Amino acid sequence: MRKRAIVVAVSGAFALSALAVPAAQAAPTAAPNVTFSNVKVNAGKNIVVGPTTKVTVTATYTVTKPASVSAGSLVSGPLLYRGTTFGPDADELWGGDDAGSCTTVSSTVLHCTAKIQFRPAPTTDFGDLTNSLAGTWKIGALATTTNASSEDDFKWQGNLGTVKVQRASKLTVDATPEPVKKGKTLTVTGKLTRANWDTNKYAGYAAQSVKLQFKKKGSSTYTTVKTIKTSSTGTLKTTVKASADGYFRYSFAGTSTTPAVTTAGDFVDVK
Repeated sequence: MRKRAIVVAVSGAFALSALAVPAAQAAPTAAPNVTFSNVKVNAGKNIVVGPTTKVTVTATYTVTKPASVSAGSLVSGPLLYRGTTFGPDADELWGGDDAGSCTTVSSTVLHCTAKIQFRPAPTTDFGDLTNSLAGTWKIGALATTTNASSEDDFKWQGNLGTVKVQRASKLTVDATPEPVKKGKTLTVTGKLTRANWDTNKYAGYAAQSVKLQFKKKGSSTYTTVKTIKTSSTGTLKTTVKASADGYFRYSFAGTSTTPAVTTAGDFVDVK
């Protein structure tokens, strides 16, 4: 069965999303003596999810096993978790819909891939993501055999890395008036928003530091003019003196829950 959201406590090893164990086959009923290594979720990149669309990422990992344990008897997959506990008693676990798929490299080594889905709630019956789930997750992995019958038949291995799950961000800029006389005041406005997984919309990101940057026409480099903070609704507004033709942009460095974002440059013609 699939363990849906983090808010669902693990009542037993069989509640894990990544491991829908098939019918019993001829295989040992004991925790498989395997180890996981080289675990990468989304190729080590942050996982960025918008307000409505499901995002599926790929995880890759290596399983090392005894030669006496057949590859066909193993079921495995990566799991994300938070907190200090990784195991059947963990309060926060995140896995994919299906177990991993493995290729035999040798009698003791398997190379595996798995998919992990992230669905903003409540767009579907299986909506998982809420705003509180954004941030850094630890990476673990789990293996069992095809005829597992108790929690003792599962191998848990944590501390295999970390990955950030982030709320997608947007940023705008508009410098006015255009054109403008040299020495006159320019007003530069914009707005920083990010995905709200609770409402399935973008919403303003308040009290965030954003850099106003300028690139003179003919130059390849932006320099920071000043740093301002977003309002309670995510809006930005500041003024500068027009000095030369060039491009203004806003740049947000990002947080653990929200990715960095920079606007395209807005060209201002200075007369």
